[in-house]
Amino acid sequence: MTRSMTAFARSEQDLDGSRLVWEVRSVNHRYLDVHLRLPDDFRSLEPPCRKLIGEFINRGRIDAHLKHDRSSVTAREIHIDPGAVESLVAAMKTIEQAHPQLAPARTPDILGWPGVITEPPIDRDAVSRNSIRSLEKTLAMLVEGRDREGARMAAVIRDRATQSQEVVSGLCGKMPEIRQKHQEKWQNKMEELGEERLAQEIVAMLTKSDISEELDRLQTHLAEVVRLLGEEKPVGRGLDFLMQELNREANTLGSKSIDQEVTNASIELKILVEQMREQVQNIE
Repeated sequence: MTRSMTAFARSEQDLDGSRLVWEVRSVNHRYLDVHLRLPDDFRSLEPPCRKLIGEFINRGRIDAHLKHDRSSVTAREIHIDPGAVESLVAAMKTIEQAHPQLAPARTPDILGWPGVITEPPIDRDAVSRNSIRSLEKTLAMLVEGRDREGARMAAVIRDRATQSQEVVSGLCGKMPEIRQKHQEKWQNKMEELGEERLAQEIVAMLTKSDISEELDRLQTHLAEVVRLLGEEKPVGRGLDFLMQELNREANTLGSKSIDQEVTNASIELKILVEQMREQVQNIE
């Protein structure tokens, strides 16, 4: 299946005490280029995350960001550090004895002191396991998006390849007529001029302008494009090579042209190849 290198996926998972959010974005790249952003407490997950991404994706720049959100939980549940409270109360009593004119501390003052309210404890091993499972789910969503986009791109490429095949086939059918027309034209000139040297140069020119090999290679390359679009493995590099070959043959066709129909076909082919190349650049 033709797979695009551009997609985005996001997943959320609520745990007991926190929420995991993965965001994964992919764009085109010559190779697999993984960029991970993990919370400091999750740095140990980088090797398994990279390994998992490599199992799902072969090519492209991947930006994967993990967020570990505990704000919604701490808003519902308040956990107080008794030791911090005892130390703070003792310090306040000392201050009150030394400065009795000061107003006594209130409960909100104590709760607002750093370290008094703490985050609820979590099972870090369980969170780590769930992070990997959540990433796997997110990557599956990403691949589905790449497949959908890839199917659309394959349809565009297949359509342009079909149009290119029609141009080449049409030109092949016209070549006997084109050759005959130019042979008659130069034959008349030779009869008028009667110069043997001119006849030799004309024969050489007609031989040089023969495009039968270019037409054969164009047909072969276009057939290979269509074949690759049906492959299950990544085909981006193969298609990219074929686009280079098709463009080269189309240019050669134009440089050898001695007829307006051949020139027009060369220009049309180059336009179609460029349209295919734009799609191919984003295929895995």
